[in-house]
Amino acid sequence: QLQLVESGGGLVQPGGSLRLSCTAHGFTLNYHAIGWFRQAPGKEREGVSCISHGDQRTYIADSVKGRFTISRDNAKNTIYLFMNNLTAEDAGVYYCAADRFMTSLEDAIRGSPVNLDAWGQGTLVTVSS
Repeated sequence: QLQLVESGGGLVQPGGSLRLSCTAHGFTLNYHAIGWFRQAPGKEREGVSCISHGDQRTYIADSVKGRFTISRDNAKNTIYLFMNNLTAEDAGVYYCAADRFMTSLEDAIRGSPVNLDAWGQGTLVTVSS
């Protein structure tokens, strides 16, 4: 069974930074692309970023471009989302998701209704002074 566990969320002041982690259990991430999504209270889920498994190609949503970076460490079976210059609009529950196909994640990030292979339970990010 594919299991993803997110961590690293918490309370941060506006302008601050956080690093989120997404670790796979029960399977290797070497053959999966991974994406990050977020959902603020009362809002629809929003795609943030994704990274492929082969050439480590990345896709970043316009809303976070220049502030967020995604990377992966296959040896640790973990994907990271580095978030800088956070604002209140970045607050919400952040989820990671895995799929064998980068194109599926890219479509999901752009808002298409795609069934992905696995989802984590989420980690909460709060941005407040």
